[in-house]
Formats: sequence, C-alpha cells, structure tokens
Amino acid sequence: MSRKFRLHVIGIPHTRTNKDYVACAYTQKAYKFCKMMTGRGHEVIHYGVEGSNPECSENVVVVSNEVYNKVYGSHDFHRNFFRYDESDECYTTFYKNTIKEIRKRLVKNDIILPFWGAGVRPICDALEKEAIIIGPGIGYGDGMWAEFKIFESYSIYHAYCGTTSITNCNQNHYEVVIPNYFDINDFSYNPNSRKTDDPYFLFVGRVYGGKGVHIAMQVCEKLGVKLKIAGQLGEEYQNYEWPENIEYVGHVNAEQRNELMRNALASFLPSQYVEPFGGVQIENLLCGTPTITSDWGAFAENNIEGITGYRCRTFDDYVQAAINCFNEKISFEDCYKQGLNFTLDSIALKYEKFFNDVLNIYDGEGWYQLKDSTKKQIETLK
Repeated sequence: MSRKFRLHVIGIPHTRTNKDYVACAYTQKAYKFCKMMTGRGHEVIHYGVEGSNPECSENVVVVSNEVYNKVYGSHDFHRNFFRYDESDECYTTFYKNTIKEIRKRLVKNDIILPFWGAGVRPICDALEKEAIIIGPGIGYGDGMWAEFKIFESYSIYHAYCGTTSITNCNQNHYEVVIPNYFDINDFSYNPNSRKTDDPYFLFVGRVYGGKGVHIAMQVCEKLGVKLKIAGQLGEEYQNYEWPENIEYVGHVNAEQRNELMRNALASFLPSQYVEPFGGVQIENLLCGTPTITSDWGAFAENNIEGITGYRCRTFDDYVQAAINCFNEKISFEDCYKQGLNFTLDSIALKYEKFFNDVLNIYDGEGWYQLKDSTKKQIETLK
C-alpha cells in the first residue's frame, strides 16, 4: 500500500508504554502497534508517561516521572492489579498535555488512536473536529464511542451489535474486526522443549475467578499434576496458601513468560466471561503450546478444537482436555502455525487497508472508491 499515514498513538495514563507493563494488554497493544506501523514506514507519534520507549517516529512525554510516581509510586503493579482513577492527577495531567501536544503536530487527515478507549475520551472529544478518531482495538465491554471502530474479534463485535442487528438492516461498514498482533521475536518455538522430567501445566493472567484460575487448579489437583501460575493477584489470592502441586511464580517479564510457555504441556485459559480476544492464548500458540479454554468469546474463533487445543464447558471437558495434552495428542507444530496468523507483518496489512478505506471518505469517493488494480480489471472486461 503506497499511502503513508500520520498516526497519533495515545498511551495509557496509568502505565508506561514499555515491556515492563506486560500485564496490561492495552499498553502492550500500543507498544506493539508503534513498532508494527513504524516498521511499515508510517509516521507514528506516541504520547505517554515518561519512561515509555516504543519504536516510533516521535515519543512525546505528557506525564513526568515525578507526577506518575507521586500518584502510583507506592503501588506494586507487578503483584497486584493496576490501580488508577480517571480524576487523579496523573490522568488530568495526561489529558491536558496530550491535547496540547497533539494540537501542535496535527495536519489534515491525521488519525488519532485511543488505545485506552473511553479512558482517554476527553482527549478525543477535544480534538474530534480537528482529526480522524479511530478506536484501534476494542476489547472492552463499554465506552465504544469512536465514529470508526476496530474490534479485536467477531465475538465482541457481535456482542456490541446485539440481537437487534439480526433483524435490522443497518450495519456500519466502518466497524471492522482486526485481531490482536504479536511480535514473533518475543517468542521461541521448540517442539522438543517439553521433553522434561518435570512436566507442568500453566496459567498466565490475572489471578482471580473471572479468569477461571480456580478451574485450572481443580483440574490439576484432580489429576495430581503440577500447575505453574504467573500474574497479578486478585484480592482473594493475596494471602492464599498454595497447594503442594501449585507453584505461584509471581510477575514474569517477556523472557520469563516465553520460557514458561515454551516448556508447558498446555496452558489453561478458562475465562468465565466472554473474552474479547485473550491474547495469552496466541502467545502460547507462538511457543507451540496447546491451550485449554472456555467455549465462548474469541476462543471460539482462535482455539481450533482438537488442533490447537480444546474448548470446554464441563469439569469433565477440562479434565479430558488436560489428559489429552498430557499425552501430547495436540501437535505443537499445528499450534505454532496457527499463531503465525497473528504476527505484526500479517496484521499490519489489515490496519493499512482500513485506514485507507477511512481516508477515502475524506479525500476520495468514500465507500465507492475503487483501487487502481480493480479499475484495470474492469477495463479488461469491456
């Protein structure tokens, strides 16, 4: 695609856009997006907290370390869930300075991308008449307000449309689905890495009931197998005494995550809500690791039954899935191949197409705009 875009990436006010904040999916989407689109030759301007270090054309600091540490410095986000308030000093400073800094740089047909959605809406509301606002990867349950919307999966898109869309003929052609994307350099695949005297299953994510960690624990207890758990602790697990077969490894960085995933027999993702995407599932696949998931949300799209793992509804389903993975009935190679559908190089093309479609509204024939190659094909028919 020859057109080059100017993209203003709004980071997340309560994190820094770097790999240390690996526990925040929104932060990591912004971080990876900058690398993905800068690498394609687009101009990417990132706005974030001091200490952010995405690969981009320009990294604009809108909140100093002094302000950030004043508000969040005493909070251990590695061990505990993120803490923030959209009226705290970090957020209000972020809003004010980002509006000012974007205005300094805006030119016609620039695109603003609020990765934190409604959490940074005040910025977009202030600039909506001056730029094009696109929701770049909707994975949240509400606050879907941008005129142009990109959803992480058909699951969340259809949930957003609701059952009324089944009878009403009014779908929006500029509400699209583009899945999450991953840097293949963060993962390594070795089909023989599981040949170990210490086999284990894995759970990576927020450690609370919503992510279904209790199901993973119950299954592994029933089978008498080892389970490693990594992630931020929910309130109910703050002072929890872990059973003998469970190892809580705490926060893991990108390298430690890769090692855990690459060597696991399988990973549990038994989310008890409709997962908008569940990026940990794809991260496992890029390590060749099968996934045992619930049977709803994006897992229905990305976890191919019997190929990349198993989708479960009953306890017996989960137990049988774990037994099958213990006996290596899922091909590690098939898992890895499915994961390759979500690399930066693959997904960048989808973003470029949608950005181009949107800009055609402003400087072309809108929905009716034809590619030059399509026009040439039409000529051959005449």
